[in-house]
Amino acid sequence: MLLPVLVFQFGPKQAVPIMAIAAFMSNLAKVLAWWREIDWCAFAAYSISGVPAAALGARTLLELPVRAIDIGLGAFFLAMIPARRWLHARSYRIRLWQLGVVGAIIGFLTGMVLSTGPLSVPAFTAYGLIKGGFLSTEAMSSLALMASKIVTFQQLGALPFPAIIRGLIIGASVMAGSFAGKIVVQRMSIRAFQFVLDGMLLISGISLLWEAAC
Repeated sequence: MLLPVLVFQFGPKQAVPIMAIAAFMSNLAKVLAWWREIDWCAFAAYSISGVPAAALGARTLLELPVRAIDIGLGAFFLAMIPARRWLHARSYRIRLWQLGVVGAIIGFLTGMVLSTGPLSVPAFTAYGLIKGGFLSTEAMSSLALMASKIVTFQQLGALPFPAIIRGLIIGASVMAGSFAGKIVVQRMSIRAFQFVLDGMLLISGISLLWEAAC
């Protein structure tokens, strides 16, 4: 949900590197909060292919027009809502090797669209992870992909010192929210948790499409 705000303030090409740092810190906090529930096999399968793909996606992002980035982000976030519900309604499950294939695809897209959250929700839930298991494993995987993106942005000169400072400031606030959010998630039902995910995707998607249209 933070991405549309940063896109409005700094533009998509600046917002993505800034948010990469903030997302790295946020996912680090989630990993620390949910450490005992990480599915290490799922993390390894997803990240081995996802890390190099994320670096390739980050390089691709810097070559795209700004308006195309906004439209692509918004449309993809909205598409994730019916996709997740479709998979859930059919009780579709993916295996470990399939998670590795999905990791490569989502890793590349994540390099361009900032966060593995909206992209990886259907993948990890289809693998069978929910609540703490989902949050911890997705966060650990995101941590690896974000590290790959940050290194790539730095090498390409897309992460100047002001962007690093902004990312650290935003990330510190998000880290605090991650620990506070653990208390809320532990008290939520699975159904309520799924509605919250859909709501976040809907708000982010509409905001980005609105930004592209204005």
